[in-house]
This record gives sequence, C-alpha cells and structure tokens, in this order.
Amino acid sequence: MRQIQWFPGHMAKTRRMIASNLSLVDAVAEIIDARTPLSSRNPEMDSMTKGKPRIILLNKCDLADERATQRWISWFRAHGSEAIAVDCKSGKGLKAFLPTVREKVLAELMEKRRRNHMEGAPVRLMVVGIPNVGKSSLINKLAGSKRAKAEDRPGVTRTKQWVKLGGNVEMLDMPGVLWPKFDDQESALRLAFTGAISDDILDSESLAMELLVYLAKTYPQALVTRYKIEIDDGDGGLELLEKVGRKRGMIVSGGEIDTERAAIMIVDEFRGGKLGRITLELPTETEQPCGE
Repeated sequence: MRQIQWFPGHMAKTRRMIASNLSLVDAVAEIIDARTPLSSRNPEMDSMTKGKPRIILLNKCDLADERATQRWISWFRAHGSEAIAVDCKSGKGLKAFLPTVREKVLAELMEKRRRNHMEGAPVRLMVVGIPNVGKSSLINKLAGSKRAKAEDRPGVTRTKQWVKLGGNVEMLDMPGVLWPKFDDQESALRLAFTGAISDDILDSESLAMELLVYLAKTYPQALVTRYKIEIDDGDGGLELLEKVGRKRGMIVSGGEIDTERAAIMIVDEFRGGKLGRITLELPTETEQPCGE
C-alpha cells in the first residue's frame, strides 16, 4: 500500500492562525477521536499552543470501547492534562465541560479574577483538532444552534469564527489542522479508518483489508457477530474481504465477489458504529504525550 500523505494548503494557514490568535484566549479545548486518541492528536499542537491551559475532549466516545476510553482518560490525567469523554452530536458528557474548565483547567485564573473583582470577564476558549473530529458539533451543541458548519467530511471549517455561549463563555472555532507528513504510517491508517483523512487518497479495498486484519486480531467477535463469518488462522485482508462479500451476497457476473462494494460497506459500517464500540489504539507505559 502506498504511503499516506495529506497536507492541503489551508492546513499551513491554520497553523499560523492558531499562533496569531492564541493571545486572545484563556485556554485551549483540544478535541480528539476517542477511537484513536494519540493518532488524532496533532504532534505539533503543544508547540503551537505554547503551554496554554488545555482540556482534552475524547469525542465520539459512543463509538469507542468504553473500558479503553477510561484507560485513556487516566493516562492523560497522569500526564498532566485534564480529559473527559464526550459525544458532541448527542451531547453526552458535555455538562461536565464548562464546570471542568472553570474549576480545574482555569482554577488559578478564576481565583485571580475573584481576588481582583473581575468575575464578569468572559472565559475565552480556542477549539482545536484535526479535521472531522467534531469541533463544530461541539460548538453547535453548547450554543444550542447551528452556528458552525458541521459535516462528516474533513476540512469543512476553513476560517476562524467566534461563538458566544451561555455562562459568559466565548469559543473560537479554528479550522482542522493535520501535519506536514505522517512519519508513522500506522497512525495514518487509523485516521483513514475513521475518515479523518479524505477517502480520495486511498482506495477503498486496501483500506477495508487493513481494517479487517486489525479487527480480526483485536475485535474478532465484532466481525463474527456482524457478518457471520468464520475467521481462520492465516486469513489475510483479501480473504476476510471476500468472506464478508460472499456472506452479504455481493456477487457479480461470473461468480466473482464485488470486493469494492464490500469494502465500502465495511468501512461505512465501522464508522457508523455498526460493528460495535471499537478503539484502535491503547495507551502503554512507553508512549509519551505529544510534545514530550
């Protein structure tokens, strides 16, 4: 499979935009995908946000393995970052967001304002994350209206926009930003699985075969339950793809299996949560947060 690279021109512009607007905010809300907590973090984000107080939101937690998400929250907290699990579309977990920002992330600033009788000053947050991770959905849910564009395809938000929320909070929504090159192709693959990278850069069959191999090793029961297939030792991506296609009756003239159609279905069903709650990476003691 060819190397995955993707760095549209507007990504470089976003990096500059984050740096130039950082002085306008009190803290940074970094949204990551709960299924890929490390892979969906821009490794340059620490340097771009220059030590601003930060809260990490593990979004799409309803699609991730719940036990794995709790491990990640503990891991982030152990490394000095406040973290909570949320689902920005349904609103799950978001009630804890602003209280956590005020009482934990910005506790020192809030106390300083109380001492100086500045309680009325607004709390300003910058929302950052890679494309399609849920920044706009977060803002829309908190604001109670569609103020930011939100679509299930990467790169929709292209310009910054301020949104006023209740409770004297203002949020600055930034466009999604990836990084110049993927040194770790495993991370790139995980982003491709979840749709964070445009599907145009990798053919659907290669993507589905890689996903099936991963799931056969880590969540085999998900494939057995969903597709009623048997997983044999030595099954590769093509064998698994053909088994799924055959079970779903995706046969073309001559009796061949329509692997492209099967591949599109598998990836779509994974992204939609139809294979169950799945996390694509787990924390280990050797892993370090971005920037360390």
